[in-house]
Amino acid sequence: MDALQNPFSPGAGSPPPELAGRQSLLNRAKLTLARLKIQKSEKSLLLVGLRGVGKTVLLNRMQQVAEAEGYRAFMIEAHENKSLAALLLPPLRQLLFSLDRMQNISGKVKRGFRILRSFLNGVKIKTKDVEISLDVDPEVGLADSGDLESDLPVLFEAVAEAAADRNVAVAIIIDELQYVTEKELSALIMAIHRITQKRLPLTLIGAGLPQLVALAGRSKSYAERLFDFPQVGPLEGQDAINALQEPVKAQKVQFTEDALKEILAKTKGYPYFLQEWGYQAWNIAPASPIDKKTVQKATSAAIHRLDESFFRVRFDRLTPREKEYLRALADLGKGSQRSGDIADVLGVKVQSIAPIRNSLIKKGMIYSPAHGDTSFTVPLFDEFMKRVMPRERDNRP
Repeated sequence: MDALQNPFSPGAGSPPPELAGRQSLLNRAKLTLARLKIQKSEKSLLLVGLRGVGKTVLLNRMQQVAEAEGYRAFMIEAHENKSLAALLLPPLRQLLFSLDRMQNISGKVKRGFRILRSFLNGVKIKTKDVEISLDVDPEVGLADSGDLESDLPVLFEAVAEAAADRNVAVAIIIDELQYVTEKELSALIMAIHRITQKRLPLTLIGAGLPQLVALAGRSKSYAERLFDFPQVGPLEGQDAINALQEPVKAQKVQFTEDALKEILAKTKGYPYFLQEWGYQAWNIAPASPIDKKTVQKATSAAIHRLDESFFRVRFDRLTPREKEYLRALADLGKGSQRSGDIADVLGVKVQSIAPIRNSLIKKGMIYSPAHGDTSFTVPLFDEFMKRVMPRERDNRP
């Protein structure tokens, strides 16, 4: 079939042609945004899930929902090598400028600029991480201590008050939240807590890997009263089928029932993999319907591409000892595994591999579903580890 007309779009954050099975989450976001806009108390949302479940796609759609509700919304992505302050400063500056351009002069907006200037003076940010200029005097003594937990709530309050003065609501959307430090997350939670107490029109929507729940709980014990942590998982049943079947219908193409079963068995319903298998099957199929034999050929093409991109980019960031740890985890089979069992496979004591485990959690490769348990954050990564680091016994008949 015509590859140019292929409806599937596997890629990091690429919107699928059919956002199946996520309407309840989007409705939840709409309700939260609508209630906060009219100063009704509502918890902020922090989406939690493994790689490949479509968290970034959902955040992008929620940004669109927020803007449709009249919010000024911006989205940033946290990562290991840049501070939260450096990520927040440019969009907050841009937000204040947009409020300042509105009709009439606002003292609250001007104050927001002064406090942003104070915050910039107080935080220690590498020059290469953020380059912004603010031609205003700082508000001396406010948000300039250099202590993020003290300063960020003051800054958020000033920005939210400026927005309220303009009858505007603000949505701050942050992806990959598991990469912020515990102190940064604590400051973020404290800032949202202050905003909530004062019923100001600012909300946080975020997403991260499963360890985000524990990280938030350790940062502040009241986090569960400020945030909901909806789980974003693989698609099941008809939702998974719709993600494949609906995009091709427009071009009078369909998958056979056996083909659908084969794709679901291989992908386990993870949205990113559904897109990849759908993409490859479309390109290989000579005509409609796309049958099981075509899907079996697509599996080889899909695995090859995943091995060279989706999996490889994560594997290449690992040290040799981290790779051995993950290979041992893969040896133990599907699901969560005990730290002691991983140590046994490696022939070492549990205490000696604790730093490796911690490093892999920080890199977002594994998480702990329960105390002492370890599991991959990347679906099907166990199978990749076996392919890329084969054992001699793997080749035995």
